[in-house]
Amino acid sequence: MDFTTLILAELARKGYTPLKPKQLAKKLAVGEAAYPEFRKTLKSLVKDGRIEQGKNNHLRPADQFGSVVGVYRRVQNGNGFVRPHAADGHLVSDIFIREGREKDASTGDEVMVKLTRRASQSRDAAGEIIRVVTRATRTFVGTYFEREGEAFVRVDGTAFSHSILVGDPGAKGAKPQDKVVIDMLKFPTAHDRGEGVITEVLGPLDQPGVDLLTIVRAFGLPEEFPKEALDEARSQADKFREEVGTRTDFTNDLVVTIDPKDARDFDDAVSVEIDPKTKNWVLTVHIADVAHFAPLGGPLDAEAKKRATSIYLPRKVIPMFPEVISNGLASLQEGKLRYVKTVRMEFTQAMQKGHVEFGNGVIRPRKRFHYEEVQAVINSFDGKAEPPTDLAPDVLAMLRRMRDLAALMRKKRFKRGSLELSMPEAVLEYDADGRVNGAHFAVNDESHQVIEEFMLAANEAVAEHLTTLGVPFLRRVHPAPKEEKLEAFADFARILGYPMKRAQDRFELQRLLRLTADKPERAAIHYALLRSLKQATYSPIQDEHYALASQHYCHFTSPIRRYPDLVVHRLLDRWIRLKKVSADIGEMRMLGDHCSRMERRAETAERELVKLKLLQYLSTRLGEQLDAVITGVADYGFFAQAEKFPAEGLVHISSLTDDYYNHDEASHSLEGSRRKKRYRLGDRVRVEVARVDVQRRMLDFRLAGEGPPTSSSRREDGPRRTPRSSR
Repeated sequence: MDFTTLILAELARKGYTPLKPKQLAKKLAVGEAAYPEFRKTLKSLVKDGRIEQGKNNHLRPADQFGSVVGVYRRVQNGNGFVRPHAADGHLVSDIFIREGREKDASTGDEVMVKLTRRASQSRDAAGEIIRVVTRATRTFVGTYFEREGEAFVRVDGTAFSHSILVGDPGAKGAKPQDKVVIDMLKFPTAHDRGEGVITEVLGPLDQPGVDLLTIVRAFGLPEEFPKEALDEARSQADKFREEVGTRTDFTNDLVVTIDPKDARDFDDAVSVEIDPKTKNWVLTVHIADVAHFAPLGGPLDAEAKKRATSIYLPRKVIPMFPEVISNGLASLQEGKLRYVKTVRMEFTQAMQKGHVEFGNGVIRPRKRFHYEEVQAVINSFDGKAEPPTDLAPDVLAMLRRMRDLAALMRKKRFKRGSLELSMPEAVLEYDADGRVNGAHFAVNDESHQVIEEFMLAANEAVAEHLTTLGVPFLRRVHPAPKEEKLEAFADFARILGYPMKRAQDRFELQRLLRLTADKPERAAIHYALLRSLKQATYSPIQDEHYALASQHYCHFTSPIRRYPDLVVHRLLDRWIRLKKVSADIGEMRMLGDHCSRMERRAETAERELVKLKLLQYLSTRLGEQLDAVITGVADYGFFAQAEKFPAEGLVHISSLTDDYYNHDEASHSLEGSRRKKRYRLGDRVRVEVARVDVQRRMLDFRLAGEGPPTSSSRREDGPRRTPRSSR
């Protein structure tokens, strides 16, 4: 039994009178057999500074407000926040850590915090870090340089305010401006720059492949698969035969896949029919049966569980499974017999869900489409393009049914309050030599929406079925946001000219998102709402998916690239074969936490490499002008998001030389004291690329025509000002 929460709750109770250990154990009804564990917990809490034990052995809270354990993150201005673990009672809001009170903690570390201020409606809780409990990493990537006979490394990003001392010049053969990997020996504090040792020299950043290696090393991303996993993958390939066996045979059905043009693995295939008797829609979703090739507990499963997700970096995929599986046996390739988990769903013409079936099947996809091909066909249905001449009539007819069914499903989903945040991803463009020569925002057209609706329906159907069975499984949960967060968002929207009647009304939010989807304010509004929402995670604890307005939801449709989907597949498989299934909720909770962490690591690594490549490209385009929208205003300047290029930069207040500007926090604007000129959230501006700091991941704009661009070099150990560039 874990006594931590029990002890802390009792000591924090109003009216608690200090007790000796045995007295406290009696009050908490701790039995004789459990008493040794109880005493062990007490000693640990005293050692950690979370409770105090006086000379007479009386136990009391460590201080007025107590202490908590959580994960620390440093922000751009040097301050930080700690997000407490859920185990620490009801305290779940972030704790503010002022710069200088973080000891030697770095972003991602698990730390113990002494509270110095409780949270209120107007302010976050505040505290100071007592000690680091667990390091997130001791490995960092940065740029090597020498100064006055000593060697240093500037760690990438804003993790540390000063460079790290790394010993003798020329260590490991590093040359100035080389990217290097260091192992931290002594973490820096507010008064000490810290010490490290170079463990690997990656080479100059402009050398091909070094930017990729920089991100791989910085995030500790996996590379080669262990020999045992590769051997098992090859063994599975040797055993595989294109035979139906005891599975349901769908090989004569018209089944197609729709994926990006450059996709390497194919998780899903679909079929849409209309039942001739009932006139009901029949949607069949087939998902690659990866579980068949990766038995639970084997080397393939162990490595996939460790990785938890495939990582999609620009022009590089780090797969969850070896390519023999991910791009071969399990991939639903055109014309190849493949094993699948199948969900067959009926919908009435009024879009009421009818009969749902689950099974183990075999398919042979008739046609592989990419999104652009399907969109061209959809356009031809609407008279916007010439109809294709190279597609069979039955394929064309099914694509029309798919378009029509998806439109009905989408309409129903929005009717129940589903939200659609328009946050397009950056797509990099390359020249013949593989260097970035441009970028644009990803398209999310009707062809994408067709597959999205079908996958959402399959995910919901599986989650509803497992819920009915009463078995714990990895849900995809997205808890409702706090009311105060939505109220703050409503104030933000009102300033931009979009008043809301009720901030908590999801249909009001939906209306606002739809209203701004094609407006210059889109980026500001949609991103502000995204920041108001909680993060989606994997958990066996039943909770809604707020953005989708779904009470039961899971990830089922991408088992080649997501481990939670594979876990759900195995549970469903046991029910299909044995009609009974069980799972341990504690094990599921730990697995959900692990998969959520690995998902965040993968997403952050992808964003960082895209950002790095974009900044490298922009460093060669100083002075280039862009139309942009102001997305944030602060006392030191305003952030502007380019309208057609995926980059956001800071227009520093020092570059506004025509007046002295004051920050008006209430109206999110900067106003000139003499001419009264204003730069307000949502305003459109013309900017030019002024300065690029690849090392710090910083991009500075200036208003077009306001002066010459500055250099693309960084300021040596300069002020910590890190605008969000090219999210």
